[in-house]
Amino acid sequence: MKAARSSLALALLCLLRAQAELPVQPGFDPDKFAGTWHIMAAASNCPVFLSIKDKMKASISKFSFSPDGDMALRALFPMGDECKKVEMHFQQKGQVGHYTTTGEEEERDLYVVETDYERYAIVSSITESGKKPSTTLQLYMRSQDVSPQLLKKFKELYSTMGLTDDMLAVMPKSGEWQRDKQGDGT
Repeated sequence: MKAARSSLALALLCLLRAQAELPVQPGFDPDKFAGTWHIMAAASNCPVFLSIKDKMKASISKFSFSPDGDMALRALFPMGDECKKVEMHFQQKGQVGHYTTTGEEEERDLYVVETDYERYAIVSSITESGKKPSTTLQLYMRSQDVSPQLLKKFKELYSTMGLTDDMLAVMPKSGEWQRDKQGDGT
């Protein structure tokens, strides 16, 4: 009986993990995706995100790709009167559009779920850190304008990942001051 319960618990964990992973954009083209994007909405069960989500504004992210397929991400997150700068490097993992990074404290898988390259992208990440993985879904825009249709599509996707409305942050525009302080915005 105890073995059956353990197997059931393991199966449920695998189901939850599989539910959180979305497919990668078919035929993903890194050259078209590269460049500057704004994070305009995010949903996550990450405790750090949940503690600051109501204070967040749209951020600027810049994606670039190396000839061997690896990806670099530079981002600026407005926090009050300051910008927090983050740089991450990912290795391509299997299919183009799926990237991973391993740090001392966490492992992160990033999936480009859907994009039209010109207006929007939906990106998912699964972070393994400590005992509990966290799932994040982000809506990127080339500009700081989000259509109601794209926001509706985004909300439908995050609910399939076990994320709920109380885990959502729709970021207000952050202003062009970021570009002035940082040169190119990143």
